[in-house]
Amino acid sequence: MMTSDYRSPGKTTMTPDVLLTIARMAALEVEGVRAMAPVRGVGGRGSFGRAQDGVRLKLEDDNVLVDLFVVLKHDVNIREVGREIQQRVARAIAEMTGLQIGHVNIHIQDIDFPAEA
Repeated sequence: MMTSDYRSPGKTTMTPDVLLTIARMAALEVEGVRAMAPVRGVGGRGSFGRAQDGVRLKLEDDNVLVDLFVVLKHDVNIREVGREIQQRVARAIAEMTGLQIGHVNIHIQDIDFPAEA
């Protein structure tokens, strides 16, 4: 006799590094993003990040709060690229982890202009 009461054989855990990697990779996939910029002052109460990755995250009331620090290519529309980064990062985190997104803030740290010849 089978029972419909399913019990998980264990649990799944995620380190903050998983969220950082998802956010960073989703941002870098957006056309117009040249690189992630180092984050100054990573940390603070309840937040985590890796300075070199350009991502700062905070978990607050079951919501993921994301701050991304990016360098854009010189020939892009900053508003459109920023919006695309927000959408892609939010979608990637939500789809891959099931967590809710509180916000995705974009901080344009620099524009990469080609060097003059």
